[in-house]
Amino acid sequence: MELLNLYQNNYLIVFIFLTLGVILPVVALTAGRILRPHKPTEAKQTTYESGIEPFHNARVQFNVRYYIFALMFVIFDVETVFLYPWAVAYDQLGLFALIEMLIFVVMLFIGLIYAWKKKVLKWI
Repeated sequence: MELLNLYQNNYLIVFIFLTLGVILPVVALTAGRILRPHKPTEAKQTTYESGIEPFHNARVQFNVRYYIFALMFVIFDVETVFLYPWAVAYDQLGLFALIEMLIFVVMLFIGLIYAWKKKVLKWI
């Protein structure tokens, strides 16, 4: 019975944090909207480009490969975020954790090979 109560307390803590995570930004944004001055003018509505009047469309099309490279960077950056705590606690984790991490790295390596074969990593 004590174990069930412990799990309920954990869910209660998660629920409290989720509720606070939703309520606090909503309250802050609502308070900002109520307290800020609202005096729109035509000058405030124009596009600002370093004090110069805009003379052409500001939309510039980028190659999709830039976004793919950014996504690949994020994937491998997150990999290092997962590898660092594992490396710090390796002595306490043992062989099972080594096998788990090898599976994780192999899966990422397979993804890298797949991206390479699909020529996603080709810049030009």
